[in-house]
Amino acid sequence: MQISSTQKLVISVILIVGLGSLGGIFTVSEIPTWYAGLNKPFFNPPNWLFGPVWTILYLLMGISLYLIWKLPGSEERTRALWLFAIQFVLNFFWSIIFFKYHLLGWAFAEIMAMWMFILLTILQFKQLSNWAAYLMIPYLLWVSFASILNASIWWLN
Repeated sequence: MQISSTQKLVISVILIVGLGSLGGIFTVSEIPTWYAGLNKPFFNPPNWLFGPVWTILYLLMGISLYLIWKLPGSEERTRALWLFAIQFVLNFFWSIIFFKYHLLGWAFAEIMAMWMFILLTILQFKQLSNWAAYLMIPYLLWVSFASILNASIWWLN
């Protein structure tokens, strides 16, 4: 069965937004309790901002994934899809490490690995589609900020 380009777009967006939002399950109950009690830096954004930002980032990631998936099969495309999958798995588990297990230092180490795989994904995507790479840049910038925030919270606590 052949999957159409439209179906690939819908699957990519729903998959990434859906699985990305699933990671939020580990944060919702911890924000008003554990997270609220942490010392945070002055640049910590308001809690309400995280949901909309992540939703937009997951949407952009889903579109980016689609732009790569729709290309003809090749070794470069396979490498790009694997790099995307690795960074996305790291993204998913960061919430668990930070919010569920409260392991701030391990979460920082994990987010640094995630940052590196996002960068590698962008570089690989760029070889295949400029737009796919460009759509991942806001995500890299947000994770850069989140890394600094994670490190600061770890330091302060």
